[in-house]
Amino acid sequence: MSEHVNELGQPVGAPLTIALPRPRPPRTPMRGRWCDVVPLDPDAHAKALHAAYAADTEGRIWTYLPKGPFADLAAYRAWMDETCLTDDPLFHTILVDGHPLGVASLMRIDPAHGVIEVGNINFSPALSRTRAATEAMFLMMARAFDELGYRRYEWKCDALNAPSRHAALRLGFTYEGTFRQATTYKGRNRDTAWYAITDGDWPDLKAGFVAWLDPANFDAMGRQRARLHQK
Repeated sequence: MSEHVNELGQPVGAPLTIALPRPRPPRTPMRGRWCDVVPLDPDAHAKALHAAYAADTEGRIWTYLPKGPFADLAAYRAWMDETCLTDDPLFHTILVDGHPLGVASLMRIDPAHGVIEVGNINFSPALSRTRAATEAMFLMMARAFDELGYRRYEWKCDALNAPSRHAALRLGFTYEGTFRQATTYKGRNRDTAWYAITDGDWPDLKAGFVAWLDPANFDAMGRQRARLHQK
């Protein structure tokens, strides 16, 4: 039951604490300690990304994505030119020591209501399960909440994609339900699992990210001393 009521005694949602609409995300870099997240540039990034993804010889990283794997660099570049240069989704490349190792986008951008989604996440084997991968997600959250003042940050995935579901919970997202047969891709149905972080969740989650990403949290072999908070 809401603690807020209107003049008729009916329960209503909490009043807004921010002005709407919020700004659209800029096409500018996000700089971190372990990685940089920069606007995707096909000329600069396509060849290196294609090579990084080729390390996944079975093509497992493409199973739950709308497109891919691609037969060759030309096919991948053609998809990138067609899909990745819009303002929504706004694609970014994740650079580690200057090397392109993955992509992610800000998408379904709704400035009128202060809601934004992270999606199209594709980490190469060299990026997956690294400090840089976690920091990339943190940098994109920080842009949404700290820089742009959004109210809600969403993560959606195929409900059968266990690694993505685990990643969402590890990163602090709250599971909100599954929409059955919400969409289709690659000739099959997709039930979509929804997760989100709100601006009220963000301060505690941000503190956890900052502590986890601190160099002191890793030993000489690069192993974490304390785990990132999991729900």
